[in-house]
Formats: sequence, C-alpha cells, structure tokens
Amino acid sequence: MSVPASVAASQRVYETWRAEKPSATGKRGAVASQNVEAAAVGQAMLEAGGNAMDAAVATAFALTVAEPWMSGLGGGGFITLYSAREKAVRVVDFAMKSPKGLDPASYPLAEGTGADLFGWPAVVGDRNVNGPHSIAVPGTVAGYALALEKFGSKSLPEIVAPAAAMARRGHRVTWWTTLMCGADMPTLRQYPSSAEIWLPNGCPPAMTADPSPKYIPLGKLADTLEELARDGAESFYRGRIAERIAADAARFGSTLSMADLEAYEAEIQDPISMTRGGATYHVPSGLTAGPSFADALTDLPAFSGAAPDAETYAAYAKTLKAAYEYRLENLGHAGDHGDRSCTSHIAAADAEGNIVMITTTLLSRFGSRLLFPETGIMMNNGINWFDPRPGRPNSLVPDTKPLCNMVPAVVTRNGEPWFGFGASGGRKIMPAVFQLCSFVNDFGMDLAAALDAPRVDLGAIDTIYADARLDEATMEALKKVAPTESWPPTTYPIMYACPLGAMVGPGGPSAAAHPMTPLAGALAV
Repeated sequence: MSVPASVAASQRVYETWRAEKPSATGKRGAVASQNVEAAAVGQAMLEAGGNAMDAAVATAFALTVAEPWMSGLGGGGFITLYSAREKAVRVVDFAMKSPKGLDPASYPLAEGTGADLFGWPAVVGDRNVNGPHSIAVPGTVAGYALALEKFGSKSLPEIVAPAAAMARRGHRVTWWTTLMCGADMPTLRQYPSSAEIWLPNGCPPAMTADPSPKYIPLGKLADTLEELARDGAESFYRGRIAERIAADAARFGSTLSMADLEAYEAEIQDPISMTRGGATYHVPSGLTAGPSFADALTDLPAFSGAAPDAETYAAYAKTLKAAYEYRLENLGHAGDHGDRSCTSHIAAADAEGNIVMITTTLLSRFGSRLLFPETGIMMNNGINWFDPRPGRPNSLVPDTKPLCNMVPAVVTRNGEPWFGFGASGGRKIMPAVFQLCSFVNDFGMDLAAALDAPRVDLGAIDTIYADARLDEATMEALKKVAPTESWPPTTYPIMYACPLGAMVGPGGPSAAAHPMTPLAGALAV
C-alpha cells in the first residue's frame, strides 16, 4: 500500500502546536533573550538600577553558560543602540577577523560542497568548517567591554559576576540541550575537550523524569569569567587569558596567535540611516546585511491597508529578492548555515529611552566544535564565513573581517527612540528583521503581534518560503514573484529566523521574544 495522499500532503506539518508569548512591560526596563534564564540576569541588572546596555550585556555574558552553542566569549557580533545620553544611534562592531598568519593556500578545494551548507565548494577535510583551522580572532569580549564603557552604567565586574556564578554552578540541562548536542554529536566527538563536556559518557546530556534541575560542569569557563571580571577585557587580549588562548591555539595547530589578540579592537561606528513614513531605520553598515536591508527598504512601496495582505507580502518578496541578488553579485556570499545556524540575539529597552540590540555568534552551532580546555571557551568557526575560492568579493584572506548576515536594527520616530528588532538565523535574519520593522511602522502592530505575524523568507534566493498560515491569495501572489513553498512556523528547523524586539512607549519600556523558540522569554522591571 502506498502512503495515503493525506499523509503525503502534510509531511512537513510535524509540529502542530501554537505558542503565544506576550510582551513584558515595566517601569524601569525590559529585556528579551533566546534563553529566559539569561534574560533573568538582565532583569536583575535593571532591578539593581542598571540601564538597557547593562541588562543586555549581562544577558549576553549569561548566554555563554545558558546557550553556549549559539554564542560566547569565543565569538563576535554587532550591537545597534539608541543612546539616550547622546540622543543618537550608534553601532558597536566586534566582528571576528581572520588571523594574520592565515595562508589561503592551506585551504585547498575538494569536490562537492562544504559540510556546513554554505553552497560553495568544499575544502579538503572541512578545515574551514570544523577544528583549529576554522577559528577566527574573537571580538565578543572587546565589544561587550567597549559598549559598557561608553553606554552602560555598571562596571564590568558587576556585569560578568552572574555569568561567572552560573558557570561555577554549571549548564542547566534541558531537552533543548539534548537536541543541540545530539545534532552536532558527529563533529563534537572528534574533539575530546568538547566531547568531555557536551557528550558525557559518549552521549548527549539528557533530562530524566526527575523535575529537579540537572547541571553539567563547564571545565575552566568559570575560572576564565572570574578572571575577566577581576582583571578586565585587557586580560582576554593582552594578559593571562590571552596567553592561555594562544597556547591552546598553538597546541591544536590554529594560526590564531597572541599577536592577533593583542591587535584586536572593537569599534564604534555610525549606522546606515533611512527614513520611511516618519520613521528612521538604523542598521549596521559595512560587511553586514545592513546595506542589503537599505536596498530593500529603498524599493519597498508605500502601503495603504490596515494589515499586511497579498500585495504586501508580494512586495516584501520582490524587494528582498532584488536586494539579495545584488548582494550576491556585488558584495559576495555570506552563506546560510541552515539548521546549523548558531547565533544569539538580545533586545533591551529602559525608561531613559535607551534601546539595545545585540546580535552575537560563534557562526555555526558550537562554532568550530573545538573547546579550548585551558579557558573552557568554545571557539568560533569564523573562517567559514569566507568564500574559499580566490578572486571573489568575500574570498579568504588574512587579517580581514568577512561578510556576515547580522543586522540588529533600531527605529526612531521624530528623533525619539521607538523600537528595535534583531534575530538569529543566518541568511534568514535580514528578511525577518525587515518585515518586523514594517509590521510595526507601516501597520501599527505591537511587539508581540509583529513577532507572531506570518512572514516570508527569501534566504534561498530562488525560492520563497511562506508561512503556512498565509491565505491562498497571498500564496498565489508570491508564486508570481518566485517559486513558493509553504511551511508552518516550527521550533526546529527554524524556517523564519528567531527574532526578538524591544520598544519604548507611553506604557513603559517593553520587550518580546520569538513565540516558537522554546526557551526564549522577555522579562521586565
């Protein structure tokens, strides 16, 4: 007997739940994270009198323990923020860089495509994807420290202390931990220092029927965080932590060196700013998805309806498709790591009017999959962002930042702070953030309504993925733009990115989390 037609027609609908997560609104501030335990650390900073930057960075450090496969001390990223003190939007660039000693010739091409779904030719041994040769210079600690110094109100020791205490306690195991470790089990077990923690007894850590919390130790990560709190970011790049990172890098054969760490600096930059309907959108410039966001916004027509309709979604698809086609032709390919996407986003706002969007990553899930044992740091695989083919706009070269997909956005109105969005999800990030900003600005949605509304994704360029909740008229309109596939919003794989947002409004600062991300949450004070 063949598979019944009714079963074949629903083969992608393997998750049938619907989740709702309301916004969290407070008097002092609000913070949202992909892991609510980390968000609680940000909430505690707000309760202690901290501002949105304090809350966001404390949450980001806590994610090193709570969501270590997504981000951590060994990664990099971008912050877009509205500073109430400066009455301006700024960007903190702490992107990863290729090591100075990297030799592109040591990444020879192989047949087929790479193991991490980037779509370009494979490299022999996947050395640009996994292991020591995939590691770029980390910028996370420099970026967080600079953001705190310029825009926070708390000291680095105060901000790092909760994460250090969490690391000393250990990572709390959830079913999501089991899923993440199981999904990368084949590569994690290649590296004993990683497998010792994330594959105890050779298997992913798992929950039991006992509801009491279960924790797993994180090696020397607590020591590193405590030293960072005591000695500052200088220790990470020029002190004892740096020495241990460089020693592990040399031990494993990475080209990352002490000189790379000593030379690294995060930067404060001006954003790209664009006006639409009385609002001004601010996104990072340079080697991010910001320029493509700006291209799409420039081509987006005005909308007259009260809610998004078939014409709206078709317009989103057309403008996003054109922006990505231009990006690939002129800027290079930053890839899409599919279900291996490994990024965290944090959103925060406070009563002073500060809005903070942090997008931070190890690149792939568990980054290089190589944990440096002398520090307990899971290192990035930022080299995988580069095109391994020579002569391309984003080709692999030493001492260079690669093109990436991050685009934390802040929107102001009449010069005053309004809202912000950001997301994790590789090439799915920009379409998600773009549509969410439109939902709020063009259609008056609140944060929770915008995050729950159906979206389309153009990350595949030649195919539109459309939320199965969209009506038939919208599906037909999308098919006129490009081949369209219907897929419901699922927890895994995440088809439409994992966005979060924050807003400053008359009712107080608020934040909201992606409803289909199980551990995500927003908290307020």
